[in-house]
Amino acid sequence: MSTSLKRPLEGIRVTGLEQYMAGPYCTMLLADAGAEVIKIERPGSGDPRRSMPPFAEKNGHKKAAGFMGYNRNKKSLALNLRDPKGQEIFRLLTAKSDVVVENLRPGSMSKMGLGQKDMRALHPRLIWATISGFGRMDGYRGPYSDRPAFDIVAESMSGIMNLVGFADKPPSWTIYGMADIYSGQVTAYGIMQALFMRERTGEGQFVDSAMFDNMLALNEAMVALYSVSGQTPQRGVPKNLWPRGAYQASDGYVALNVPDNIIWGRLCEAMGRPDLIDDERANSGTARSANVEFLQPILESWLNSLTRDQAVEQLNAIGVPCGPINDAKDVFDDPHVQQRGMIMDIEDPEVGTFQFARSVPMMSSAPELPTVAAPNLGQHTREILETLLNISTDEVTALAQQKVIQTTD
Repeated sequence: MSTSLKRPLEGIRVTGLEQYMAGPYCTMLLADAGAEVIKIERPGSGDPRRSMPPFAEKNGHKKAAGFMGYNRNKKSLALNLRDPKGQEIFRLLTAKSDVVVENLRPGSMSKMGLGQKDMRALHPRLIWATISGFGRMDGYRGPYSDRPAFDIVAESMSGIMNLVGFADKPPSWTIYGMADIYSGQVTAYGIMQALFMRERTGEGQFVDSAMFDNMLALNEAMVALYSVSGQTPQRGVPKNLWPRGAYQASDGYVALNVPDNIIWGRLCEAMGRPDLIDDERANSGTARSANVEFLQPILESWLNSLTRDQAVEQLNAIGVPCGPINDAKDVFDDPHVQQRGMIMDIEDPEVGTFQFARSVPMMSSAPELPTVAAPNLGQHTREILETLLNISTDEVTALAQQKVIQTTD
C-alpha cells in the first residue's frame, strides 16, 4: 500500500443506505478515516435528520445540527430506489463499492431485490454491513429480528436502563442516542475487520450489527456479576464498591471512584480521617457499600469544604482519580480538550463555521481529519452518475426530470 496515503481508508468506497443516527455515525467514522462515502437519500426530503431541530440559520439557509455533525466528509446522492431506473443505478454503484452500510427498516432492501444476499451474489468482494435492532444473520435470527428499534429499546432490553438512576426512582435512559452511536462504532470496527480479512481471502462478507447485542456486550459487568455470583445489580444500590458516583463540592459536582483499599487509604488521608482505613465498617468495598449511611456524610462534609477545582487537584495529586462533572460550556472551555483538538471547526459555506467532536482514536501516521461540511441534498448526484457511473449528461438531466434522481443544478 502506498506510503503517500493521507488517511487509513483512502481508496475505499462506501455506499450508505442510512438515516437518523446509527448508520450515519458509522459512515462518518469511515469518512473521517479517509473513505469516500456516498450517502443515498430520498429525493425531496432526504435523511429525516435534515429536518430535526436545532438548526443553524443564515441568509435564508437552514441546516440541522444533528445532520451537520454526522454527515461531514460525505457525498449526497439523491436517488429514488422505488423506481426501476433508480434500482439499476444502485446496482451500478454497488458494483463500484467496497462497502455498503445499511440501517433501513429490516427487509426493505431485500423486498426490492437489492438486499445483501442479492448484491453479494453479484459482487463477492462486497462487504455489506447492516445495523438493525435485533440482528439479521441467518442462523442467528431470534424472535425479535423483524422488529424495528430505537436506542432506548436496546438500552432497556439489555439491562442498562435498569442500572441507571436511583433505587427510589424509575429506570432512566443514559444519553440520547447512545445505542445508535455505540452501534455505529461497533459496525465500523466490524467493517475494518472485514476489509482486513478481504485482503487475505479476496472475499467480502456480511457484517451483522444489532443494537440489542451491542448494548448487551457493553453491559458485560452485569453479565459477569450475575453469572459468577447470582447477583442482579440494582440502580443506586452499591453492593461491592463505594464510593463511586457524583459528589457535591461547594460550587459543583465531582466524579469519584474508589475501586480498592489502596485508593481508599489515600482518600482517607486527604479527608483527615486515617482512622477509617482499618475501620471494620470501611476496610473493604463490600463493607463500605454496607455502611454508606455512616460514610457518605463524612465524604460529603469534606468535599463541601472545597471548591470543585480544589477537590479535583488535591485528589489527583495523591493518586485518587477524580474529575469535574462538566456541562457543555465546561467541555468547550477545557484546556485539555482544546490541546487535544477534540472540538474541531467545520466550515459550512452557507451557514458558517461550527464546532463538532473529533472522531477517535488519534494516529501518529495519519493525524489530520478531513473537515468537509455535510452535503446539501443531491449535491453530488450529477458528479457520481457522470464521473463514476459513466452516465451521460443528457441522461442524468432526463433522470432528474423523471424524478428518479435529484440534483442541485
